[in-house]
Amino acid sequence: MIDSKTKLIGVIGKPIEHSMSPPMHNAAFLKNSLNYVYLAFGVEDLGGAIKSMLALNIRGYNVTIPYKTEVIAYLDQIEPVAKKIGAVNTIVNENNILKGYNTDYIGAIEALEEKIKIKDKKAIVLGAGGASRAICFGLLNKGAEVLILNRSVEKGMLLAGELNQHWKSKASSMSINEATVQLIKGYDILVNTIPVGMYPKTDQTPFKKDFLAKNLLVMDIIYNPIQTQFLKDAKNTGCRIISGLEMFVNQGAASFELFTGKKPPKDIMKKTVKDLLR
Repeated sequence: MIDSKTKLIGVIGKPIEHSMSPPMHNAAFLKNSLNYVYLAFGVEDLGGAIKSMLALNIRGYNVTIPYKTEVIAYLDQIEPVAKKIGAVNTIVNENNILKGYNTDYIGAIEALEEKIKIKDKKAIVLGAGGASRAICFGLLNKGAEVLILNRSVEKGMLLAGELNQHWKSKASSMSINEATVQLIKGYDILVNTIPVGMYPKTDQTPFKKDFLAKNLLVMDIIYNPIQTQFLKDAKNTGCRIISGLEMFVNQGAASFELFTGKKPPKDIMKKTVKDLLR
């Protein structure tokens, strides 16, 4: 029951209508008998949204596209891993001190490690935004070699350069085109972080089917739909696949623990989202 003691948590981004975070977290709060409520906020004024945490005593925010890197400038403290990544997807209000964390990399790496040992593997990451930063960090931290493929070569190279400050030239970048994707034959992992194929434009894909190789483990971080066109193409090619639902639930569970200090009911969180997407 919502009352004057209810703690407010939300997700901020643009667009935000597609988000499954509110039903997932609210189901988890209910399961754990916690007096919290989780809402989605479509945000145009990022600075104003962050100030609202203090004005309204909001307990926490999740941060999604396109604000994961920009939001850092508005926070009081950044957890060391999030600072290295250069992106924040979780903010916790601790007595009016706003602390930034990154649970995206935890969600992605947990999902991948259920299928493959990452150390010494070669991985391709599509995109160079906030989610890509987190996943590249996680892969490099586990001992993989990373190639970033991005439409903007400059942005991809900038990200690779920042990552290499920590991992001694294990990251590189190229543009997405027919010449560079021939390199895929020597890689083990392919992760898409580009929001192409997300509901409602579910017929789109960020990567041509002809470029895929059947030896790959392919993950898409999009979770709506659960099986994107990109994953359907990968499965039909003979690749092993991981849906974005796995990363989404894992990162949400890590955020839940930061917000509440309680162990997350991951089974309930996953079932809630899965049932809604069906």
